[in-house]
Amino acid sequence: MENTKDHRSGYVAILGKPNAGKSTLMNRLLGNKISITTHKPQTTRHQVIGIHSEEDMQIIFLDTPGVIDPKYELQKAMMKTVDRARTDADILLLIVDVKDHNIPGRIYKMFSSMKGKQIFLIINKIDKVTDQEAEGVARKLEDEFDFDDTFFVSALNGKGLQNLMDNIKENIKPGPPFYPKDMLSEQPVRFFVAEMVREQLFLLYHQEIPYSSTIDIVQYDERDDLDYISADIIVNRNSQKGILIGKGGKAIKKLGKNAREVIEDFVNKKVYLDLHVKVREKWREDPSRVRHYGY
Repeated sequence: MENTKDHRSGYVAILGKPNAGKSTLMNRLLGNKISITTHKPQTTRHQVIGIHSEEDMQIIFLDTPGVIDPKYELQKAMMKTVDRARTDADILLLIVDVKDHNIPGRIYKMFSSMKGKQIFLIINKIDKVTDQEAEGVARKLEDEFDFDDTFFVSALNGKGLQNLMDNIKENIKPGPPFYPKDMLSEQPVRFFVAEMVREQLFLLYHQEIPYSSTIDIVQYDERDDLDYISADIIVNRNSQKGILIGKGGKAIKKLGKNAREVIEDFVNKKVYLDLHVKVREKWREDPSRVRHYGY
């Protein structure tokens, strides 16, 4: 048994509005792509756990869905995830897009009910503005809430991240490791495969399609020569099925090809990816379906 007397460990939750850069920040801090990222808001639906381990320390990052006012069952499930993360976390990072810095009142309300947790303000995307503009945004937000510290970063190019990481490490309390040191996340491979297919939906399709879809991994066989994966793409309406498949199956072939390449890179092995489109009317409004698809 390793000596855990001088070991430190803790949970760090990353919160913010959709598209503030939460997933990009976590991937950067970990040095690995754990969370899917696209230029579209509300890409993240689950709490994704990323584990950073050193000899004497373990930090568990919680990447959360963007804070929104939920309109249907799926979004309600997403907001419950945010609530769980803030409860679990020892340190909270409120990440703010410097160009979109109006913070929903519900975030401050949430923070004011929390005692004994460190709350850091992270001004992100500073590569897009001058230092004076970034500092002006920080001052405005610091007037609204008494943050424990403020950091200026660009999650995209890595600027300011070492300083942020050093400060997180300084504030992690003594405690044993929660996970084996070689673990990067607690989610299974199937979860990441589904997320990679969903990421391609966001990258290849427009408007409502990515938001109306979810991925259900029906079968995952690890064979000697390759991994066989059968997945259903679940959509809300019949009309969306046609758009997803495309003329002569062209669109879904492209989706399959792009997703397969990303998955092969992830599992480091050849993959056979079999995709099918299924219509489940109004699945996002149905609590039992939302639960069934893992939310």
